[in-house]
Amino acid sequence: MGESSADVSGGAQEREQEVETLAAEAFRHLAWLQSAGVSELPPPPIMEQLARSSAFPPGEGAADSAAPPGQAERTRDALSRDAPSRDGEGAGTAAPSPRPADAPRAGFAGDKGCGSPALLAIRQEIGDCTRCKLAAGRHRLVFGVGNPAAELVFVGEGPGEDEDRQGEPFVGRAGQLLTRMIEAMGYARGDVYIANVVKCRPPGNRNPEPDEIEACEPFLRAQLAAIRPRVIVALGKFAAQTLLRDATPISRLRGRWATYEGVKLMPTFHPAYLLRSPDEKKKAWEDLQLVMKELGSSLPRR
Repeated sequence: MGESSADVSGGAQEREQEVETLAAEAFRHLAWLQSAGVSELPPPPIMEQLARSSAFPPGEGAADSAAPPGQAERTRDALSRDAPSRDGEGAGTAAPSPRPADAPRAGFAGDKGCGSPALLAIRQEIGDCTRCKLAAGRHRLVFGVGNPAAELVFVGEGPGEDEDRQGEPFVGRAGQLLTRMIEAMGYARGDVYIANVVKCRPPGNRNPEPDEIEACEPFLRAQLAAIRPRVIVALGKFAAQTLLRDATPISRLRGRWATYEGVKLMPTFHPAYLLRSPDEKKKAWEDLQLVMKELGSSLPRR
């Protein structure tokens, strides 16, 4: 006897549910790979094998199997809008705001600094941001970089030219000095997390303006809440004054412990200032030694 229409319908529904389940798993793996910084994703056959295997069990990637209803759909929509190209940048439709001709569209899951589900959600909330006038002149939105569970977070002012081009904070001359400072403390750059008050480069590296800080500050605060560090180092007056709601000059704030949302915060000089005023490096090193002591780190041998 042939199959009844009810049997055929039931079998089709089961197959449809199986396809939806596999698709959701595949997109969770995509999000995990992208949040881990993989810019070139495996070809479809490998992704199909991943989706059918237990190589990455649910709950060990960027999204958990117990994700809220609609999470798989939101992830799929985000990835379809911003499918990664060969250089890891999004290749979606053009951004609505005026941009330089060579400016790539900001990626979401593929951006640096999104190494946890909480940070990825913040980056997706920022989106291809046009909340302030800085969006019109940026090449890349600079979200952050580093360990999503870092005990130590460095917060700077905003991206410069090199950061705007590369999409990563502190990669220019000031960034190279910051990296040496981090290493002098006994850490690798990848051990800490680095972010800025504003995520887009102010024109000509000018100071960020109050409305720009106001538009971006909630995302910095969300990043800090997601990371939950033991210590924050505020680099320069804009980082310190923004987080502490204190207009005291950095020369008076530095070297003195403060508290941000229950987290100990050490204000110190910005690396760009130290490049201009190398005599102040000794004071900055004294500040970092206080941080090391707080974290229980020993001084590196010279």
